[in-house]
Amino acid sequence: GGMYPETSAISVTGTDIVPKLQAQAEAAVRLLGFTPTQGGNAPQLTVTLADLKYQSPKEGLYVTEATISSTFRADVRNNGRSYSGRYAASLDQRFGMAPNQETNTKLVSDVLSDALTRVFQDPTIGSTLAQ
Repeated sequence: GGMYPETSAISVTGTDIVPKLQAQAEAAVRLLGFTPTQGGNAPQLTVTLADLKYQSPKEGLYVTEATISSTFRADVRNNGRSYSGRYAASLDQRFGMAPNQETNTKLVSDVLSDALTRVFQDPTIGSTLAQ
């Protein structure tokens, strides 16, 4: 993010974020009592980042506020049964001064983590995997 809303481009690279999200998802699957594996006839859980937004109002001269939101979609398939859900989280943050990259990274990471946590708090995810 930059100081001025018009020039405040934020980019997120998959190589930075995907391994962290995958590790968090695999840890959550283990906490539910399952062991993540690739392929085979095991139950399948696919978690997709459906939306990630970082918006700041354009009224002011400087970036002093941001709304960050993310949405994950989870699809579970097991023995012919399937379940899908969408899980969102958001954060409204005010700044005394324009945020730096480290601050933005932490805020985006926190929102992604909150939304991903909601996926695994859904009891139907675990019960569909267990059937």
